[in-house]
Amino acid sequence: MTDMLAARLHEIGGSMQLERVPRPTAGATDVVVKVEACNVVPNLKNVLATYAEWFPYLPLPKLPAIFGLDSAGVVTEVGEQVFDVKVGDRVYVNPGVSCGSCRACRRGEEPNCDRYTFIGYFSFGPDGQKIFDAYPYGGLGEYLTAPQRNMVKLPDSVSFEEGARFGYLGTSYSALKKAGAGPGKTVLIDGASGTLGLGGVLNALAMGATKIFGTGRNKDLLADVKAIAPDRIEVHATGDGDLGEWVRENNDGYGVDIVIDALGPGSPAETFQEAIGALARGGVAVDIGGMMEHPSLDLFAMMCSQRSVLGSLWFTTGEAQEMSDLAGSGALDLSVLEHHVFPLEEINEALDEGLPARHGGFTNFISKPPHA
Repeated sequence: MTDMLAARLHEIGGSMQLERVPRPTAGATDVVVKVEACNVVPNLKNVLATYAEWFPYLPLPKLPAIFGLDSAGVVTEVGEQVFDVKVGDRVYVNPGVSCGSCRACRRGEEPNCDRYTFIGYFSFGPDGQKIFDAYPYGGLGEYLTAPQRNMVKLPDSVSFEEGARFGYLGTSYSALKKAGAGPGKTVLIDGASGTLGLGGVLNALAMGATKIFGTGRNKDLLADVKAIAPDRIEVHATGDGDLGEWVRENNDGYGVDIVIDALGPGSPAETFQEAIGALARGGVAVDIGGMMEHPSLDLFAMMCSQRSVLGSLWFTTGEAQEMSDLAGSGALDLSVLEHHVFPLEEINEALDEGLPARHGGFTNFISKPPHA
């Protein structure tokens, strides 16, 4: 077959059109992947409908375009200069593509590339269209192409549905690494019951954090989070008293070593400031949720207590491979995820309130192509 089925968006605010498009072929250093699962952000329709109003500095690809950010599948073709990826490999495709030649790329810091682009979603710089042109296939199609350096090999014990969640999971994994998470460290996940936050909880457990504190608004969801590891997880509902005091009461009088803020746009800045107040001396707060309000930071107090605030956007392919290996070993337990799979042909129905009710971050929405 020389063509395939894909869902393409022709105009912002419109429905996706199911169309036959040319099936991709592999360039010299590229890989073709048969998509078995593509993660679908529950509010993808709203994002695409109002994107220019929200993030005008993050350009979308020229339309029509095939969206779909996080994909997992099987390698079906490799270019002549591909060396360590072979046909039949089960992979997650890291959608973050960099230019490969700038100073950040040469340092192995691809997410710091000025041309960094999420294939199947948006870019972080004005030159992103060049990358969209080179890799125009997102996960809402039967096949896609990506550079060999973006392949993350999946062990047999990790399903394609779990692999398609790696974008959310990897974001928190990289943030925890930046903050030095590991044995002997305590971690506060602000927004622990959400999609990003739950990944932070699972990764912190896998990385050996001694104790994990989680916040959220829904007490029932928080109870489900705590049930993952009752001896290591403590939860606190927003509004139930001072967060810093609660942390210290449950942490031998100490603040936490790490805060991972997973709260998204629309969250009040006060929640982030309260979380910073729960840090111990020398603690590190990492923002991954994209809060758009501007919190007021007491830099003098942060200097005196040696606290730090970092932003962490995504992750390297190497970090994703580490996380995949943790999942393969069983240290990263993804069995708590609840997969809701629907066929690609129903993408519009799914986005038009057709997705089932969410069980917080436990729910994993997946589109599956037909491969007819």
